[in-house]
Amino acid sequence: MRAFDAFSPAAGLTVNGELTRPENVADLAGLTVALDAYHASLRGRPAPLVDGYSGDQRFFLSYARMWRMSVRPDYLRQWLMTLQYAPEEFRTNGIVRNLAGFDEAFGVKPGDGMFVAAADRIRFW
Repeated sequence: MRAFDAFSPAAGLTVNGELTRPENVADLAGLTVALDAYHASLRGRPAPLVDGYSGDQRFFLSYARMWRMSVRPDYLRQWLMTLQYAPEEFRTNGIVRNLAGFDEAFGVKPGDGMFVAAADRIRFW
């Protein structure tokens, strides 16, 4: 998932897409299956609107909440050089932007920061 090489969490620092590939693949595959399972659990019924959010919006917001954290700059630098995990914001945004369901849930369109054209999205099946 070389697309992760373009992510820069701080000036002069980038994610190593080759190093983080196994976890990126696992995150994307897992979220794809989880979204399909969520839709299957609805059994064709519409999800209720809760606090103004659709079911799919709540699904993606829950995923994003899981990755909330803050790290010090010195730790971030070490992280990028040694850990096989992309920093949390990219484990979130780098993954969801590859799912058409995310675009549909939030109305993401060409020109928006999170938009990735369908032909450029990473897919496994």
